[in-house]
Amino acid sequence: MTIEHLVNLAYIISAVLFVFGLKLLTSQSTAKKGNLMSAVGMFIAVVMTLLIKDIIDYKWLTVGIIVGGIIGAFAARLVVMTQMPQMVALFNGFGGMASLLVGWAAYRVMYNFDLFTATTIFIAVLIGGVTFSGSIVAWGKLATVISGRPILFPGQTVLNSILFIGTLVAGGILLMDAPISPVMLVTIILLSLILGVMAVVPIGGADMPVVISLLNSYSGIAGCAAGLAIQNNILIVAGALVGASGIILTNVMCKAMNRSLSNVLFGGFGASTVQQEGGPEGEVKPISAEDAYFILEAADSVVFVPGYGMAVAQAQHAVHELERILEENGRDVKYAIHPVAGRMPGHMNVLLAEANVSYDKLVEIDDINRIIEEVDVCVVIGANDVVNPAARETKGSPIYGMPVINVDKSKTVIVLKRSMAAGFAGIENNLFYKENTRMLFGDAKSSLEALVAEFKKK
Repeated sequence: MTIEHLVNLAYIISAVLFVFGLKLLTSQSTAKKGNLMSAVGMFIAVVMTLLIKDIIDYKWLTVGIIVGGIIGAFAARLVVMTQMPQMVALFNGFGGMASLLVGWAAYRVMYNFDLFTATTIFIAVLIGGVTFSGSIVAWGKLATVISGRPILFPGQTVLNSILFIGTLVAGGILLMDAPISPVMLVTIILLSLILGVMAVVPIGGADMPVVISLLNSYSGIAGCAAGLAIQNNILIVAGALVGASGIILTNVMCKAMNRSLSNVLFGGFGASTVQQEGGPEGEVKPISAEDAYFILEAADSVVFVPGYGMAVAQAQHAVHELERILEENGRDVKYAIHPVAGRMPGHMNVLLAEANVSYDKLVEIDDINRIIEEVDVCVVIGANDVVNPAARETKGSPIYGMPVINVDKSKTVIVLKRSMAAGFAGIENNLFYKENTRMLFGDAKSSLEALVAEFKKK
């Protein structure tokens, strides 16, 4: 068996590990095993690739491993769960930049003109550049370095169209005269970076879960194109897996918001606060932690509905402690998880897993809505738009038709919130004015700790 055959066999093993690892990532209980399996697959692929002669300067490889390893270790240890969406956005961006650099390197060693290779280089550079700069903007919005609201201005769509057409023209020139067109390659890189910024700035913070999953798909497509450019089978497979899974997840996110991808990308959703015609009816009924204790103490079933407010307050451990006390007192406790709650897909799942909440207690939106009328108390922790009944009741609302958790149909709702401020959609929440809703104002973590203290005291 030649070294090439051995490397290709290792690539097949790595690809199998990637597929099974991705399958295991679909469940929280097996996610760690899936992550480890995928990491082992990538380790095998990297080691076997390095067996090919003259593929890299090992001095620079060693430097890269050491520097990258140190940065990665510190980042993983220091990042808090509330900053995980920002971390994911950066990962997507770095993946895009890596593909761009691979495409650039492949262009530099392309001594003989090859239309197919030149095309894959163009795709890798274009999508890689868009992914990198777009992900940096997404990171800035998530980290509040820049405004989370959509940034819109007159002629924006026209400008984006000109940038895109200009990139395609530069790509066409590159493909017609690839060996002597380094200026066109640099032009494509610059235009792709600008296009990435312009593509993400019009998107509001409420749509970041969709943007992150879409950019993740872009990074995979760019990686696949880079693999085609350098004829590396495992990079093609890995990129295709990431690209396909990202597109599937993006579609799931869009369905969860009852919006099309084009509306997310070009709708400027959340650019201004929306005033609903007529306004909600009813009065807000604030309560104290002691009042909330008596409501929970009398309940047989309790459902917690977490949102980004729980992440900001870092209240996941407090809610888990309250869950434990309620179960010790014979209450049935569940968690209702909306697909787009938080700032990235699975954000709430990650936070609750950090607090050791059992995965079996997490219930998806369709399943909880079937039994919501039988629930005694729903405790909404920092969620807003994903529990807003305007999605069912107000036809003129921007979120009308969006699947929401129907907490207002439960017997009693306790909303933990700092104030009456609107959520990311900029829409007043009709839930706050419902007859069966009680508002427990304050920091979510402090409110939950106060409830725990009431149970322990009583």
